[in-house]
Amino acid sequence: MSGARDGEFGALERRIHACALCPRLRRHCETVARLKRRAYLDQRYWGKPVAGFGDPRARLLVVGLAPAAHGANRTGRMFTGDSSGEWLYAALHAHGFANQPDSLARDDGLRLRDAFVTAAARCAPPGNRPTRLELEHCRPFLERELTLLGRVRVVVALGSIAQRAYLEAAGWWSALAPRQRPRFGHGAEAQLPDGRVLVTSYHPSRQNTQTGRLTRPMWTAIFARARALVDRA
Repeated sequence: MSGARDGEFGALERRIHACALCPRLRRHCETVARLKRRAYLDQRYWGKPVAGFGDPRARLLVVGLAPAAHGANRTGRMFTGDSSGEWLYAALHAHGFANQPDSLARDDGLRLRDAFVTAAARCAPPGNRPTRLELEHCRPFLERELTLLGRVRVVVALGSIAQRAYLEAAGWWSALAPRQRPRFGHGAEAQLPDGRVLVTSYHPSRQNTQTGRLTRPMWTAIFARARALVDRA
């Protein structure tokens, strides 16, 4: 990565970390960071908005919903320190996008290859439900990431909110007529007018994985397909 591009990503991270546009989210994140979960009482929580993470030259982009209260809101890195992250990074590792299957802390040595992980919202929302206004406040961050991640050819959106967030940030939500917009469904695939391929998946939240709505074979198939699409791009 060039020094100029490194500086652009660094500037974006600082903007994200300093964001205070959503008082409800900031209060929630700071309260969680202060009270903590019993298992993490000895840890210092991040408690700030969370930036995207990965390879700036990525051809695969993964878009989630938001940091988890005791996951990324604790560790400061997307999908790190919770069960959703266990599912995500194990799949990325299995398909050659990560150097290790575990994501426990910001200094655990994890590196992504040809992949970048981000989210629709940058603060942990109460009940995992950001409002439309809160998502709109976050949209410029995803827009900027898309500008910097110019090599992306495949996008995996985890959940319908993430799918819409990507389509809005990329400009397709307004550019396409409602009947032309990609429909959400696990394993659904759509080629966008710019040539990028959008793949949608259920989010690997406990609500989905513990109920059997999302199984390991279903999840693995998403990233096997993403690998094939990236290799073909």
